[in-house]
Amino acid sequence: MTQLLALPFVQRALIAGVLLGALLAVLGIFVVLKRMAFLSDGIAHASLAGVAAGLLANLNPLLMALGLSAVLGALIAWLERKAKIASDAVIGLVFTSGMALGVVLLAFKQGYQPELVTFLFGNILAIQWSELYVMAAFGLAILVFLAASYKKISLMLINQDLAHVSGVNVAAYQTALYVMVALATVLGIKLLGIVLVSALLIMPVTTAKLVSKSFRQLAVYSVIFAELMVLAGLYFSVLFNLPTGATMVLAGMAFFILTFAVQKN
Repeated sequence: MTQLLALPFVQRALIAGVLLGALLAVLGIFVVLKRMAFLSDGIAHASLAGVAAGLLANLNPLLMALGLSAVLGALIAWLERKAKIASDAVIGLVFTSGMALGVVLLAFKQGYQPELVTFLFGNILAIQWSELYVMAAFGLAILVFLAASYKKISLMLINQDLAHVSGVNVAAYQTALYVMVALATVLGIKLLGIVLVSALLIMPVTTAKLVSKSFRQLAVYSVIFAELMVLAGLYFSVLFNLPTGATMVLAGMAFFILTFAVQKN
């Protein structure tokens, strides 16, 4: 283990994993409470258009995907309020359109694109310092906003009418929440890939709900389970040369099963 930690790419992966594990676990609480799991999954797949645009224009795919995800998050929140269409239908429209646009754009890019495979399936071991700086900047900004606004957001999730009467700008905070979930989802793509990223939003919180008796405990246990999921997945993937993202998800499922079994006894 000491030898592994001496490797620069493992150090970058560890920093990214700890940071994104905490970020996605905290946001995952709101995702699970508001039943927004399909939103994160839809944004992840739609972000393929941003990745494809970045590769096609020789720009940073991660930054392009982040920009697109912020726009899509705000668009979904706006359509939910204005179009009077079911939330899952709105997300489905954005999901399929973004994915289709990404496929069309990739048709203009000739040759094998190894970076595209990284975004599809994740490879935390390939994270560079420049990407880590982007993750840290966006992650810190999101966590600061959540820390300053979690009471208003929680009230909005519990009862929008009560939140409105209490002076909360429901439309603004709902849009902000959607944008933050979208940004965090894209940041997590480098960790788990487009296919699996929503697992880190859902699994730790779902596991934490089995043993939590208060919102504070839910937040603390969610972060703990997320970090265990990331660290165990990273360790076993490096040790046995396994796909990192998939190993993290399986580790998360193992923690859920173990916690469920212990909690029942």
